[in-house]
Amino acid sequence: MLRHEPQPGRLLAGTVLITAAVLYAGDAVSAWTIPWWVLFPLVCGGLWVAAAVGVFGHLLRRRRRRRTGEHVKGC
Repeated sequence: MLRHEPQPGRLLAGTVLITAAVLYAGDAVSAWTIPWWVLFPLVCGGLWVAAAVGVFGHLLRRRRRRRTGEHVKGC
């Protein structure tokens, strides 16, 4: 039995933010040069995609719960 339900939206959001942090850190230590405008679309686009994946995942979990009869209050 799983301890918690998988949440791929949060995983994707974390991955996008860690990628942005690595890119920013690499630019800060002069390992490479990244234009200033690259991180904004990466973070904003990644968070939008993570939100869409999260909503889709929530709908699938709710649908599966309804079909199997496992109804949990508050979810």
